[in-house]
Amino acid sequence: MRVIGLMSGTSHDAIDAGAVDLALEGDCLRLTPLGVISRAYDDGLRAALTAALPPSPTTLADVCVLDTRIGRAFAAAATEADRELCDGRAELIASHGQTVFHWVADGRVHGTLQIGQPAWIAEATGLPVVADFRPRDVAAGGQGAPLVSLVDQLWLRGRPGTPVALNLGGIANITAPDGTAFDTGPANALIDTAVRELTPQGRTQGFAYDRDGAIAARGTVNGALLTHLLAEPYYALPAPKTTGKELFHAAYLREALAGYASAASGSPGSPLSPEDVVATLTRLTAVTVADAVRSVRATEVVASGGGIRNPTLLAMLRAELGTGVPVRGSDELGLAPAAKEAYAFAVLGFLTVHGLPGTVPASTGARHASVLGSITPGRAGLRLPGDTQGVRAPTRLVVNGYAH
Repeated sequence: MRVIGLMSGTSHDAIDAGAVDLALEGDCLRLTPLGVISRAYDDGLRAALTAALPPSPTTLADVCVLDTRIGRAFAAAATEADRELCDGRAELIASHGQTVFHWVADGRVHGTLQIGQPAWIAEATGLPVVADFRPRDVAAGGQGAPLVSLVDQLWLRGRPGTPVALNLGGIANITAPDGTAFDTGPANALIDTAVRELTPQGRTQGFAYDRDGAIAARGTVNGALLTHLLAEPYYALPAPKTTGKELFHAAYLREALAGYASAASGSPGSPLSPEDVVATLTRLTAVTVADAVRSVRATEVVASGGGIRNPTLLAMLRAELGTGVPVRGSDELGLAPAAKEAYAFAVLGFLTVHGLPGTVPASTGARHASVLGSITPGRAGLRLPGDTQGVRAPTRLVVNGYAH
């Protein structure tokens, strides 16, 4: 089955559309990557989305407009991916949508909201769409994240030692072989925020980030600020746990910098430069990820997501972990880092239409595994794969063209 997975993460910079060919062979799910395209949100849509995200106030009218505009953007990406990557022969779309709120209180997730109306995707492509993946796990008592943990476990099964999958998006998360999976804290979220708020390019450009880690490389990590940031209570919470920009947003960074400045007011020294702030936030990501990796006794880290394009961050992470725990890109195991999350949601959509669960209770904290998502019929009506009775859930995922 040819499936297109659509993903836009917490950095809300672009839509990734990854196409795969999937086949169930007994307990093995074979995945053939067909490619990925990435399409940036236009400046107006990105600005409107940013303005509506917590802690900013918004209205139901804003949410409705964004649901439609993001749905249309996802539909355009899916149409292009079908044409360019699948020769017009895709059979299913799996759309994660755009997370705009993840309701966490008292250590529990009570609700989660992803927008990008799937009806626009079904109408544009004519294909059935699986969307709204996270709420079913939340309803079963889970965190609703990280949902890619099932795919990570299937994919890394059979590797020696304790391989850990790491995603460095706006938020970082890990998955260990025993099912332990959780968000470690910010990956790029606070770094991006600092670039946009503190640097000249951030104040003049609609979207800016630390390209190639160059800003952090020019700065010096401030130990006192790092200690202040590491006092965040989230890091000490036990797994399973999830977080997002509901916590790690611009106001959070402003308050942290103000708190540091107040504590350091009696100490000599010049104010922190933007480069020093970005360097310290980059080290924060490296330290919190490394602490999480050590907590599951990992013997290797397989990394994906936009953060692996930041050599300064990767160098800091490798320094934190030491030579005993190598960090390698997911491309070394057959999945392009920029495409891996989109491919993972393609797999989850495939499992859904075959009536198979897409969660690992040990990863999300749910009471049981769940078949995920809601299905929007395509132009030909709702046509699911033939008889799925007796179809077994896969126990491993093999990427064609790559051998462990």
